Amino acid sequence: MAEAAVRTAEPGDTHDIARIQVETWQTAYADLLPREVLDSLDAEEIARIWELTMAGGDATVYVATEGPFTVGFCAAGPAPEEEVADVDGTVPDDAATTGMVGTLLVEPRWGRRGHGGRLLATAAQAMREAGSTRGVVWVPENDDVSIAFYERAGWERDGMVRTLDADGQALREIRLTGDLDFRLT
Repeated sequence: MAEAAVRTAEPGDTHDIARIQVETWQTAYADLLPREVLDSLDAEEIARIWELTMAGGDATVYVATEGPFTVGFCAAGPAPEEEVADVDGTVPDDAATTGMVGTLLVEPRWGRRGHGGRLLATAAQAMREAGSTRGVVWVPENDDVSIAFYERAGWERDGMVRTLDADGQALREIRLTGDLDFRLT
């Protein structure tokens, strides 16, 4: 295996990030999202959205590389209150020190090589350094691979479920939470 690393994303990375998002969603989410949604993904538009995300500073974006290739990415930062609230809207006492993994994707052909773990560990370290004491992530409830990944890291389902509208089809997500000292196996 070529040298693998994780670094903070730069503006020139947005096209690779968008490519990875489109390819990963079209492969990994083929059974979770409507075909029309997956076919309509526009890499150029997604790259513009990632440019705005990176410029906005609400989340830090990291990229995983193997040799000269960008193979995955992760966006993480402080969790908005609505992302950590209970079903009745009650905000937990530690809301101000809760971080959130907004997205973590590794291109399927580069999977099972430790890139996801390196991305998660890097994001967790940055969240700890910023004062976060725990993290949350929302994952489609039928995405067994991602759920197992976070559970191997020591995160647990906290019982929260939300339903998103994916072009007229309901997409249920579950929330996982845990500390930021990862135990990836």
